Amino acid sequence: MKEAKEGGMKEAKDSWTDVIYNRRSGEFLGRTSSSWGLILLFYLVFYGVLAGMFSLTIWVLLQTLDENVPRHQDRIANPGLVIHPHTSEIIFNRSNAADYSQYTQQLHNLLQRYNDSVQGSNDLCLVGEYTEQEHTAIKKVCQFKRSILQQCSGLGDSSFGYADGKPCVLIKMNRVVGLKPQGDPYIHCTAKSDAQLRIQYFPEEARLDKMFFPYYGKKAHPNYVQPMVAVKLLFSKQDYDAELSVECKLEGTNLRNNDERDKFMGRVSFQVKVSE
Repeated sequence: MKEAKEGGMKEAKDSWTDVIYNRRSGEFLGRTSSSWGLILLFYLVFYGVLAGMFSLTIWVLLQTLDENVPRHQDRIANPGLVIHPHTSEIIFNRSNAADYSQYTQQLHNLLQRYNDSVQGSNDLCLVGEYTEQEHTAIKKVCQFKRSILQQCSGLGDSSFGYADGKPCVLIKMNRVVGLKPQGDPYIHCTAKSDAQLRIQYFPEEARLDKMFFPYYGKKAHPNYVQPMVAVKLLFSKQDYDAELSVECKLEGTNLRNNDERDKFMGRVSFQVKVSE
């Protein structure tokens, strides 16, 4: 009886091990080595063909793309405006340099590329005319010297007017490849309140001259510098300690600035509060 029981256990153990490897037939997990070889060969060919088809599809797609111009850019046909310092709230005490140093440092960093010594190597372009360079591999760059911004250049006054309670902000238009704004684009800012805030622009006409357009993209136009307008907010003591909302718009052109669904299209708003 005991021997029969032991024989049954050995037979069950042999049956279980045969599922993994059958010594009699040489099968591993129910297949011979030739069967496993054919299966591996099939999947190797199958996935190789899939990888080849995918690579071919990507290659064909890349042949249709222009490395300098986006294929679809209809959603950004009307660019937005950006202010520097890059913040929606400018709050500081004019008597405390540490209070506004973060803003002035941003402006100094931004304007390094606009230093007259750097811009002197760029081209003098025709004012009021597009600088079209369709058939040139590396596009020339039009000069925009920091000194054009005068009181907001940070050259004569390293505090950009913040120490006097008359802060400067710099406004740029977002880059859009191939954009050629019609008309005579300029920046116009207003205070969104009853306060009669005086504003001074540099350059004085607040224009974004056509000579800086069109932009051809990072690869073809690697040293391109965007034109900008400096806005100096001439706060008086009566304006101190009150938060003032300012809105700047792109005017004088076909580009939109009044889309209620996009608050940044052709315009930008920010708050300023000065104390002493």
